[in-house]
Amino acid sequence: MARDLYEVLGVNRAANADDIKRAYRKLARKHHPDVAHDKSDAEHRFKEINEAYEVLSDPSKRAQYDRYGTIGNGASGHGFSDFGFGQGFGGSGFGDIFDMFFGERGGAQQTMRRNGPSRGEDLRYDLHVTLEEAFSGVTRQIEFAHLAACDTCRGSGAAPGTLIKPCDRCTGTGVMRMVRQTPLGQFVTQSACNKCGGEGHVIEAPCTDCRGRGRREVERTLSVKVPAGVDDGSRIRINGAGAAGTHGGSAGDLYVYVAIQPHPMFTRSGLDTHVDVPISFPKAALGGTLEVPSLEGPLHLTIAPGTQSGTSLRMRGHGMPTVRGTQRGDHVVTVHVEIPSKLTHRQRELLEEFGETPEAERSFFDKVKDAFRPE
Repeated sequence: MARDLYEVLGVNRAANADDIKRAYRKLARKHHPDVAHDKSDAEHRFKEINEAYEVLSDPSKRAQYDRYGTIGNGASGHGFSDFGFGQGFGGSGFGDIFDMFFGERGGAQQTMRRNGPSRGEDLRYDLHVTLEEAFSGVTRQIEFAHLAACDTCRGSGAAPGTLIKPCDRCTGTGVMRMVRQTPLGQFVTQSACNKCGGEGHVIEAPCTDCRGRGRREVERTLSVKVPAGVDDGSRIRINGAGAAGTHGGSAGDLYVYVAIQPHPMFTRSGLDTHVDVPISFPKAALGGTLEVPSLEGPLHLTIAPGTQSGTSLRMRGHGMPTVRGTQRGDHVVTVHVEIPSKLTHRQRELLEEFGETPEAERSFFDKVKDAFRPE
């Protein structure tokens, strides 16, 4: 008696197409005759798995099987003739099996391209700048190590005056092919040549400076221009400053990542800069002009009478510039009123007078201003 197709794939009858496909791939990989541990049962099991998948992956065949328990001419069971197995797995299974066991269909071409031009690797450099340098822009010298084309062999990997010969094992293709006979027909596998490593040629006398690699590590110095307004985490790309390519390929790029160091006084939020400034009690009460620090130098800020501690005042257009220089952010000043820890006798009298006689407020302000004025 033939086994139930759902049982063969290990799925229930409510399984969707994706569940069936996943189960099939898992079992086909396990029971393929070329990889299975039990060779005696592998061929039969592999054929049974593919027969079940041929039916259950086709909506019309699956519907007929669910209804009648059979497919095709009404014979029970599930043989090759019923499923069209001899016609390329019904147009669905062969490609999946090929991909599972031998990689992508383009794998051979990728292996053969090893002996062609190859682009060099991209490199990363982390550059730390101050907030002042980010505000005004700066040019910095950086030093880094990278793989450059060997000057001695000019990137060929062969000692000067020696020849590079095609590999006699793979006839210069860089690829080795192996044909296997299976019950399902011929399978051709391709892999990199184990003599030339997929390069397609053999260097008989390697360059002594680069040991036949065609590249060697050297130190390089570059000037990097950091534009004004650059933000933390910004990336500057320098074309062709990365590792040298192989076999005549182009060099990679260098990516400079900018990291802005914390500032002891200022903080940044987008294009806005922020600073905390202490002010005296009389200045907060009476108002006036206050000199505040900024990245462009001292600025004068007008404080309104009665300014409360923690008030943030925005100075338009005095923050960070954009990288393109089309606009600037704001400079946000947060004032903090400082309460003196010690008072003179006269200062204490004035404060007590202010608290007891609100009607004397106008004259009080004049007295406080004189009392707190430095001698």
